[in-house]
Amino acid sequence: MLTSLPNTLLAIAALLLVVSAVQPLARRLMLSDTVLLAIGGILIGGGATLVLQSPFTTALDEAASTLINFPINADVFLFIFLPVLVFHGSLGIDVRRLARDAAPVLVLAVVAVLVTTAAIGFALQPIAGVPLLACLLLGSIVATTDPSAVVGVFRDIGADSRLTRLVEGESLLNDAAAISIFSLLLAQLTGQQAAGLGAGMVSLVLSFAGGLAVGFVLARAVLLAVPVLGGNRVAEMTLTLALPYLSYILAEEFLHASGVVAAAAAGLTVSAIGPSTFRPQSWQFINDVWAQLSFWASSLVFVLASMLVPKLLLGMNQGDVLLVGVVVLSAMAARAAVLFGLLPLLHRAGLSQRVPLPFQVTILWGGLRGAITLALALSVTEHPLVPRQVQQFVAILATGYVLVTLLVNGTTLRFLVRALKLDQLSPADQALRNQVVAIGLGEVRDRVRQTAAEFGFSHRAAGPVLEMYERRIKVETAANTFDTAISDRERVTLGLITYASQERSVLLEIFKDQGLSRRIMENLLWTAEAMVDGARAEGRLGYIKAARQRLRPTLRFVLAQWIHRAFRIDAPLMNCMAERFETLLLTHFISVSMNRFMHRRMEPVLGKRVIEVVGEIVARREDLLADAMDTLRLQYPGYAEALEGRMLRQIGLRMESDEYGELLRESLIGEELHEELTRSLATWRRQISRPLKFNLQAGLDNRIKDFPIFAGLQDAVLHDLAMSLTIRFAVPGEKLFRPGRRAQSVYFISTGRVVLGRGGREVELGPGDAFGEEVMSGHRRLDRARAASFCHLLALSRADLRRLSLEVPELVSRLERLSRERWPEEPTPEPEESLTLPGVQPPPRLSLDSPLPSNAA
Repeated sequence: MLTSLPNTLLAIAALLLVVSAVQPLARRLMLSDTVLLAIGGILIGGGATLVLQSPFTTALDEAASTLINFPINADVFLFIFLPVLVFHGSLGIDVRRLARDAAPVLVLAVVAVLVTTAAIGFALQPIAGVPLLACLLLGSIVATTDPSAVVGVFRDIGADSRLTRLVEGESLLNDAAAISIFSLLLAQLTGQQAAGLGAGMVSLVLSFAGGLAVGFVLARAVLLAVPVLGGNRVAEMTLTLALPYLSYILAEEFLHASGVVAAAAAGLTVSAIGPSTFRPQSWQFINDVWAQLSFWASSLVFVLASMLVPKLLLGMNQGDVLLVGVVVLSAMAARAAVLFGLLPLLHRAGLSQRVPLPFQVTILWGGLRGAITLALALSVTEHPLVPRQVQQFVAILATGYVLVTLLVNGTTLRFLVRALKLDQLSPADQALRNQVVAIGLGEVRDRVRQTAAEFGFSHRAAGPVLEMYERRIKVETAANTFDTAISDRERVTLGLITYASQERSVLLEIFKDQGLSRRIMENLLWTAEAMVDGARAEGRLGYIKAARQRLRPTLRFVLAQWIHRAFRIDAPLMNCMAERFETLLLTHFISVSMNRFMHRRMEPVLGKRVIEVVGEIVARREDLLADAMDTLRLQYPGYAEALEGRMLRQIGLRMESDEYGELLRESLIGEELHEELTRSLATWRRQISRPLKFNLQAGLDNRIKDFPIFAGLQDAVLHDLAMSLTIRFAVPGEKLFRPGRRAQSVYFISTGRVVLGRGGREVELGPGDAFGEEVMSGHRRLDRARAASFCHLLALSRADLRRLSLEVPELVSRLERLSRERWPEEPTPEPEESLTLPGVQPPPRLSLDSPLPSNAA
């Protein structure tokens, strides 16, 4: 019996009313929203069935019939709701932090699913009276976990963030693994695929890999399209809404890969790269809209799926109750074996951080099952090739297991978390909390006193308020154990984390004002987060490592250098140079602006001595930054000035925007005038944001005149030489070449320092020096060379040196003289290959004081 469209819409509206009423009721009853929604759905479904079967009244039969015959099946759950839930779940995950727990998450999500499927299947097979394949199919169905109830409890009571991250990460990949195994087993059960463990594993791996590839590629394509939309938030949101459905359906229906994995991969990609692609206001808007969509979807899924429980339990008997008990015990035992057996082994093997015992107990008890399990069970009952006995077996046991986890585990999880004290702050966090509150209350008290005086409040009105703050300050000060609970090392680490986090906030604020390109923002944001993670993991050493990484050329920069040297194509390197210049200059500006924050906000909380240490660590980074900046400024002073001017104009526009906003808040200008001024600023921003043109060869002719080895050469020769040189940038510690390598280029140091070594000796070279002169004779490298600072090197290839030596023979003579003076005791080996062209008489050897030959021009 079909339900009309108006009745269906009316039923959905009524269910949304139920959903809205459940939220405050759940908080009063101290239950999870999800558990209460499930109970509500069961009551609605059961009540509708009773009304239809009741002989006493027919007034409610039409409404009850609408609910019972609601047009929903497994495909609705899997193709409409599941992509939204999976995508939003992955969108809210911090990918960098999840990566640190990748090993335990993968074990819980993949290994635990396999173990649970096998444990339930083999436990049921002797007593269930159905084939082993059907028992394994049931195991894969109930292996899916539902994090919504668990995460909701964790957030309500303030559980440890790492525990929440583990549960969210597990459930995200758990559903993908379980659904992939379910699809494989269902195909084998119905004869659509040959049964076999080896073929099944290969199919599972290919399904996972295909889903990952589809999700990542589509997400990157969507992110590349974002700049074209011109910052239109509604259009950007629409694009992200299409992404999970494109990923899921394309993978599932056309490429025979895992649609769940594709949607999850797309969400994780957007989560990782989105903050540096979308403007902050757009990113916040997208997250807010997705949170609302996910809330509606998850709530309706739970209610609708729970309404099917009475239907799925039809035909249940006492023997099924025993089988449900076997499923519960088998699933719990399998999950416990993974948690208490495999996770400690990962820690001992150094593959993951230790997962504390309270975390393991909570994850074990928090393995709730929900709407996905019911949807998969429903799909089995709707499959025409599945025997009726197997359909009933799967429907009853899966539904019974879901009810046990929701009504037993779900209602007691909150009390377990509190009993294990996972809702409490650590001693260090508690001490920091007392310190921050005490300082904050003192500042608020002073501002309240000042406000009372300004507005003329009487002493009788202001006195009790100020006394209340005094009492609170005394309580927090008495409880404050900050100086003893947190060591100096921990405070320094906390200071570095705070510094890097604030730097990230400043970057986002600049990006909001369109003061940064998306590519530069992506690099700076990732390195800022790397500094936070490095400080958390290794303290000051981890912070310094990550800070140095920001100053190193990116892989894209290294590739552009190689293209420049190998093919003389300058465009990629020019673009990378412009980005690097802007990155370094912006990092310097942010570092300078952070000094005020460090002394004004961090020092009262962490103490002067700690801030001094943090300042010293940051100063080391600033020294490296200044070295890298000087290397570029000396070579390209005009571009540096133009870039600084553009940044200053951007700062001025931001100040102008703040001033207009303040005038609007003070009602000195109206909305229409403010909008007109805002449009004018947008026009200026677009003009200023145009990328500056970077000339890689700018001023090179003049710079090489300062090299002693090129002194006295005619301008035409210098120009020819400048056009032949390629550029290489090196970072401190970078190995430029090693002994034994074939010499392809000779290098000239424009800026920076290089250490040259041969045998046990080392020589430090500076600006104007040359090295790598073995290229003249075709020898393999005799020396080892490494950069001692940030260097700007000019490289002349063997072929170009050979050509120039015909015009200026003295150039070779000067290089040979340089080599003899540097290594006077070393004999000159016989050349492996002549520098001169075949059939051409080698040039005469000239001294450094010899005049240039007449054909030098």
